[in-house]
Parts: sequence; structure tokens; C-alpha cells
Amino acid sequence: MDRRMMVQAGAAAALAGAWSSPLRAENAFAPHPGAWRGYEVKTRLEIAEASGAVQAWIPLPSVTEADWMRTGGSLWRTNGLARLRREAKYGAEMLHVTWPAGTPAAGPDAPVVEVVSQVLTRDRAVDLARPAGIRPLEAAERRLYLEGTELIPIDGIVKATSDRIVAGATGDLAKARAIYEWVVGNTFRDATTRGCGSGDIAAMLTSGNLGGKCADLNALYVGLARAAGLPARDVYGLRLAPSRFGYRSLGAGSEVVTKAQHCRAEVFLEGVGWTPVDPADVRKVALEEPPANLDLDHPKVAAARATLFGAWEGNWLAYNFAHDVALPGATGPTLGFLMYPQAEVAGQRLDCLDPDRFRYAITARPLDAA
Repeated sequence: MDRRMMVQAGAAAALAGAWSSPLRAENAFAPHPGAWRGYEVKTRLEIAEASGAVQAWIPLPSVTEADWMRTGGSLWRTNGLARLRREAKYGAEMLHVTWPAGTPAAGPDAPVVEVVSQVLTRDRAVDLARPAGIRPLEAAERRLYLEGTELIPIDGIVKATSDRIVAGATGDLAKARAIYEWVVGNTFRDATTRGCGSGDIAAMLTSGNLGGKCADLNALYVGLARAAGLPARDVYGLRLAPSRFGYRSLGAGSEVVTKAQHCRAEVFLEGVGWTPVDPADVRKVALEEPPANLDLDHPKVAAARATLFGAWEGNWLAYNFAHDVALPGATGPTLGFLMYPQAEVAGQRLDCLDPDRFRYAITARPLDAA
């Protein structure tokens, strides 16, 4: 195999044209569609002390939505064999890189890959009081976002809980809001949860322990919504920049975003279309916003609670909507979701939540920065 570092072209051409400057910070938490902001996201992965064949999978931004997210493709360089792969069911894209057994375990020829992606994002908000007449989902898409997954079942305790929550609610909007308010009011952010959580919502409801992080709490919203007949989906992504609205807990604190993964959610409302929701971030504000451990009626928490049903800030990129992801060529188990780089050495899956030992780093910078 050619051991030289090679530059590979991504699935699409890089974004061209002028990039908008960040908007001035405002006092009110009121994301609203405005100027687009461009970011460059760089993921570098190294596998040290490799013993045996090595392979890695790096999620790529693969969501393009006209109103809030545009992908500009990815470039990569590696001393391995790289292939762009696309998961069939949800369209999640990833870079799959392999190195054969016998690859040096240290030094300049040890396995390494660097991926650079460009995205455009902007704030998002829908007017729930004035439906835009959006057409219903196509039948296949509706089925996809109503079905259960391994970690998000829609029967049993999930269905029973959903039925109790939406009892008496009339119409999509009332049901969606009732579920949102229930999740905000009954869950909590557990700082001890590893990563973003596992997203096993039946286990949460069965145990009665409704603590977790975004992949738990927003998955709970999605499962309860689907069980109520509302198409809903998790959106797995990465925070890129500080919040422009003064929320320290709702943005990245530096250009190093290795541990800034964040899952959001959407629910499809008739006439309105895909609607952003993020009950998990309400609970993050309550736990982490200075001075911390705020009550739900604290002004900052109340503002987040009101805003994050129908809006979110564009300081974040979306990787994909995928569940039950089978990594191509992998020996290890199927993933509940794909939001972190993954790797295997000699058929053994590395711990993606330990980037220091795994040795990957992710950085993000505004494209209008010098």
C-alpha cells in the first residue's frame, strides 16, 4: 500500500463564495433565521500502538436543509485506504479508513487520518401560530420517522407513557408541546453520564431514573412523540461556537470541540413541517448555567424552555439522523447512533468516549476568521 499522505476529494465540492460574519450578541434568547455562518471542522485521528489490522470511521456532515444547514463537502488526507461510505437507511455519511496488519505501531507511518469539512449554518425558528402550509411527509419518510429502533421502541412502557401525556390533547401541536413540557418537567441532566448518554429510553422509563444527557433526553422526546403518532427524529451533531445570546452552557467554549457533541430533535407538525425541539438543552441550562443548579422558573431557564420548542441557535452542525448504524467492515456491535469517531484494532472496538487514549481531536473555526 502507498504509505504517502494522499489528499482525497470528498462527496461534494467545497463551499465557495463569501462567508457571513457572526451576528452581534443580543440579550434576548431569540434565534431567528438571518445571515449564514460558515465553519471549517477538522477531525484528526491517530491510532498509536496498533497491533493488527486497524480501521476507523469518522462521521461526516451529511444533512442539507434549505432553511438551516448546508454541507460543503469534506477533504481528507491519510496514509491508509479511505472510502466514502453512505449508510443506506438514513443517508448518514462517514469516512471509512483501513490499515493492514503490519502497519507500524509508532512513528511517522503509524495510522493517521485528517478530515476537513465545511458547513454553513444559521439560526432556526418556526412560527407555530401561523402554519406555512407545508405539505405532509411522503409515505416512506413518514413511516421511517414513526418506527421504533433498538433503543427507541414505541410500544410497551413508551406507548403507555406517551398515551398518558397526550390524553386530552387535540392536534399535532398540542401533543408535541405536551410531550416537550413533560420531558422538561420530569427529567434532569446527569453530569455523571458518559458522553451524551446511550439513548436507551425504555430502560429509563422502566427504572424511573429519568436522568441523562442529550442523547437520552431528546431520544425520550422522539420516542414519546412517535408513540403518539407524530413523526420525530434525533439530529446528531456538534457544537461549533459560543452562543451569541449569553448562554455559556449552550455553546462551545473554544475552537477545540472534541467533546462538544450534541444531539437535538425535530418533530413534524402538520402544516408547519419539521419543527426544532431541544428539551435536553433546557435541562443543561438549569444544571450548568452560572451559578448552576437553577430552578425551572429562573429567567434564563424559562427563556430557554420557551424558545427551544420551535427554535434553536445555529452554532451547531448536524451530522445525521441515523439509528442502529452497522459500520461497514466492523467486527464490533451496531451503534445506536453515529456522532463520534469510531475505530477498531485487531477487531476490538476502541472507546470513542476516551479521545485522549483513542487519540482523536476535533477543532472548529469560523471561515471568516483569519
